[in-house]
Amino acid sequence: MQKIPYASVVGSLMYAQVCTRPDIAFIVGVLGRYLSDPGMQYWKAAKRVMRYLRRTKDNILTYQKSDSLEIIGFSDSDFAGCQDSRRSTSKYIFMLAGGAISWKSTKQTLIASSTMAVEFVACYEASNHGIWLRNFVTGLRVVDGIDRPLRIYCDNNSAVHCSNNNRSSMKSKYIDIKFLVVKERV
Repeated sequence: MQKIPYASVVGSLMYAQVCTRPDIAFIVGVLGRYLSDPGMQYWKAAKRVMRYLRRTKDNILTYQKSDSLEIIGFSDSDFAGCQDSRRSTSKYIFMLAGGAISWKSTKQTLIASSTMAVEFVACYEASNHGIWLRNFVTGLRVVDGIDRPLRIYCDNNSAVHCSNNNRSSMKSKYIDIKFLVVKERV
């Protein structure tokens, strides 16, 4: 593996992911975890991503003209997806004018015991970034302001119910207090 330019390829993939390709954010994060000691399976996966980029090079981010701008977010996570540490990965993407403007995929700092907790943490991270993003777009003064509430979609019914419910439950008892900020923001 010393003769294979694994780190260089992953660096190039990171550049593409950060600039224009949110669709490869998850796999680039996984490949980046093994920079110090990659195996042949990760080299093959990196080559597969490069082939995917070559096949989809005509796919581009597009934006639509709109009279009312609204930032819409989507958050998701996997449950204990990292085989080494059993940590989950949070992902979110924010859209404006029909196109992606910000995205992230990162390993969570805690090990959660339920899918509800994992999704709730992903919503927390997305809401932090969404509020910052809305303030940033408003501060640019391209538009008068974004008056609508920030919408973040989550695909886990338990996490949605927990964020809409004012009472604590046994499942939410062990979620760190800072993550319960999502309840206040809803």
